[in-house]
Amino acid sequence: MKIGILSYHFPPEPAFIPGSLAEELAARGHEVRVLTGFPDYPGGHVYRGWRQRWRHQTRSERLTVRRVPRYAGGDGSTRARMASWLSFAGSVALTGPRYFHDIDALYVLQLPATTFATAGLLRMLGRVPTVLHVQDVWAEEDPARGVDAQRWSGRIGATMRRIYQEADGIAVSAPSMHGLAVDGGADPRRVQVVLNWTDERIFQPTEPSRAARQLIRRDDRCVVMHAGTIGVRQGLETAVRAAAALDDRMDLVLLGSGAEERRVRGLAADLRAENVRFVERRSPLDMPDLYAAADYQLVMLRDLPELHGTVPGKLQAALSCASPVVASAGGDTVELVERARAGLSCPPEDWAALADRFWLASTIPPPARVDMGRRGREAYLREMSLRAGVDQVEQLIYKVAGKARGVASPVTGRQSPT
Repeated sequence: MKIGILSYHFPPEPAFIPGSLAEELAARGHEVRVLTGFPDYPGGHVYRGWRQRWRHQTRSERLTVRRVPRYAGGDGSTRARMASWLSFAGSVALTGPRYFHDIDALYVLQLPATTFATAGLLRMLGRVPTVLHVQDVWAEEDPARGVDAQRWSGRIGATMRRIYQEADGIAVSAPSMHGLAVDGGADPRRVQVVLNWTDERIFQPTEPSRAARQLIRRDDRCVVMHAGTIGVRQGLETAVRAAAALDDRMDLVLLGSGAEERRVRGLAADLRAENVRFVERRSPLDMPDLYAAADYQLVMLRDLPELHGTVPGKLQAALSCASPVVASAGGDTVELVERARAGLSCPPEDWAALADRFWLASTIPPPARVDMGRRGREAYLREMSLRAGVDQVEQLIYKVAGKARGVASPVTGRQSPT
């Protein structure tokens, strides 16, 4: 088949879902065309060595990547984000119809940033069979953030509802997101769960190096590590309070950076939590080694309705590396950890409950921790791996294209109605 992929981010950005999907579909014999922007994540500025221009295209045997310009503001404000999203939509409208004119199906990695581009492209392409892979369900903006944020929130919400209704198939990246997508206007018969995978070329079980041990560990005490964004959604103040209550029992290592880093550092200083340590962001290539040096990986989400249907990518990375997990979250994240018996869990934003989990984690002997990690990796390979995910996406693409043509799907062998 000729498959188009629309994605706001794409490698060399840390966007392994669209990147690995495109490569795997091409390896399976499909002709794949990707339409994306120039790399600027996470800093909001185009990567060094790249220059935004029209007609930037790279091609391999069955995979073509076309990049289009977009505004790269970098200040994180509502206006800057919307300028980036709208400029991307404009560039897609100018190039997409010709680039995708003869595709058999369109796959969209659906983020809020892609919403306006998706709506415009679907309108201009006509009835091309379309699969949305929904990664994030748009939440209403807090009224305290101002009139501009509220106005844009309403526009995005209305546009997402329209594309949910127009899509022929919708994959959601977490079980609870099924209901959120339906509430947003999707036909429940068109929605199925396809769990995200991680970059399996990087995230594999390994033994820790001496350098990783020296960086992560101070002694033989239990180490719980949070690797990734220190932001509003994570609510890492809860973890700092929990760790501070167990100062002589365990260490909490926060590896990464983000908008809330100063606040979280300040809280650790105020509590005199000497067992809370901060490590600057590292390359993804270093992470399996650092995971292996810790005893547990911490996965945290705040207690917000829109996050109950979110599974952070760090969970798949940890499970793929056979690292046991401590999860402080609600909804699907905790359910996946408990079902796999891959670690410990507690409700979100409850520092006393998390302190209890930290204490219990420190008492579990190393062989039992290894068993947790093994079970987590088995669950990852079974339910969340690249192969499992691409199989489901490919089948969904065949299904929507077959319905449009009234032909049998090569995957199911059943004829679809016209």
